[in-house]
Amino acid sequence: IIHKESDNRDVFFVLAGSVRVVNFSSSGREIALANFKAGEYFGEIAAIDGKPRSANAIAVTDCILASISPSIFRSLIKYNSNISIEVMKRFAQIIRIADERIMDLSTLKVVQRVYIELLKMVERDIAAPELWVIRPMLSHSAIASHVGTTRETVARVLGQLAQAKIVERKSKALYIRNKKRLEELAEQSNPEGMISPS
Repeated sequence: IIHKESDNRDVFFVLAGSVRVVNFSSSGREIALANFKAGEYFGEIAAIDGKPRSANAIAVTDCILASISPSIFRSLIKYNSNISIEVMKRFAQIIRIADERIMDLSTLKVVQRVYIELLKMVERDIAAPELWVIRPMLSHSAIASHVGTTRETVARVLGQLAQAKIVERKSKALYIRNKKRLEELAEQSNPEGMISPS
């Protein structure tokens, strides 16, 4: 949708589908920065500061988008206090997420980041409330992109969790069989090595 360093400054609104904002490392590994679904918007930073795009925006699914020019967007902010407050809240959220990501990358080992990402996605199964599930389960590449590692590392961590009977893959879902144990692993100061189920 948008290439990094593009001169396009429009603000885009997602009417249908989903969009991921990503950057790529020097080795070509994708790093996910944000995800947007229907009802959300992106691209406001370049519209405000007039500088080139800081990241790439890619369509995760088929999308319908609407866009407005930077001049219209700035006018909306200038003359509508409700809109300007919402945009400021959005920037505050971006800063908080960036702070959290910097802290995670600085203090957590990669396996812990995978555990934490799984815990962020898990929710109670509607059909069986005593179970915890991630549905649909993201691809290894998508999880790797979120936590700043490789697809192979995510596959290895999930394999170890499955071997320890902490998680179980079924079709397009990942069941967390022992959420308490996964939480304990995420908090361990030295999480490397073999994983026991208890």
